[in-house]
Amino acid sequence: MRQSWAGLRVLLLFTVILGIAYPLAVTGVSQVAFGDQADGSLVSRDGEVVGSSLIGQTFEGDEWFHSRPSAAGDGYDPLASSGSNLGPESADLLATVEERRAAVASENGVDPADVPPDAITASGSGLDPHISPAYAEIQVERVAEARGLSADAVAELVSEHTQGRILGILGGERVDVLELNLALEDLDAS
Repeated sequence: MRQSWAGLRVLLLFTVILGIAYPLAVTGVSQVAFGDQADGSLVSRDGEVVGSSLIGQTFEGDEWFHSRPSAAGDGYDPLASSGSNLGPESADLLATVEERRAAVASENGVDPADVPPDAITASGSGLDPHISPAYAEIQVERVAEARGLSADAVAELVSEHTQGRILGILGGERVDVLELNLALEDLDAS
């Protein structure tokens, strides 16, 4: 009985320390030191949350820049984050990629050979909020025409929203689609 009581006290002590105190301490430090990131890097417009800078979202219609495809649930569902699990020799993957290539080429009026890889393949998580500058550039004409803007003005927005490599060496240049589309709204409003 004495050993059971000692074991129960240790269990309760570690439950309080590791199950309550430690998570509260980590949450408190993250809120103080990294408030925006701890809350999900939310993007707000006029006091309303319109998305996150960490999770992509679908934009439909010719007037918007489109994100890369998502394999996460019904599209950018953070609860279903994953890749497609199709290997490089999968006939299903090849058919999907060719179908997407034809659709993107037709939608943007470009040669299928000019469609960049990120326009037709999902990221590993299926949640990537960025596209390559090459994918943004092939969408400029379509977006400009749909919005009644000059292609130069839209291309300038793409250039302004192109981010460099992380720490100058990691990854490639990228464009945050949500931020770019919000800038398009601002351009229309002015």
